[in-house]
Amino acid sequence: MGITYIEGVVTGLTGKQATVRFLVDSGATYTLLPHEDWQAIGLSPKRSVTFTLADGTTIERKVSECHISLPQGEGHTPVILGEPGDEPLLGTVTLEILGLVLNPFTRTLQPMRMLLA
Repeated sequence: MGITYIEGVVTGLTGKQATVRFLVDSGATYTLLPHEDWQAIGLSPKRSVTFTLADGTTIERKVSECHISLPQGEGHTPVILGEPGDEPLLGTVTLEILGLVLNPFTRTLQPMRMLLA
């Protein structure tokens, strides 16, 4: 499996925006905004969440919400408010909200195929 990056624009409640280059991480639940980006768009914490990393380590981070715009779609999403040194990640909750999936063969985001029962 290769590494996939995508550029997106995040917007806070006041309309301030930042362009972020995200690592698309199909193993991450939430999208993470780096410290300087969420502060630049004026986000504030809404709650704290404990996360378990791949190595079993647990960390606590604040969570908020913002609007995200990718070339394939846009919408409102929860985001982890990163601390200094945290890298930007695009997680599965945001992908699902936008109706997107990561194609592991082409390393691109594409629309989710809907199955009707």
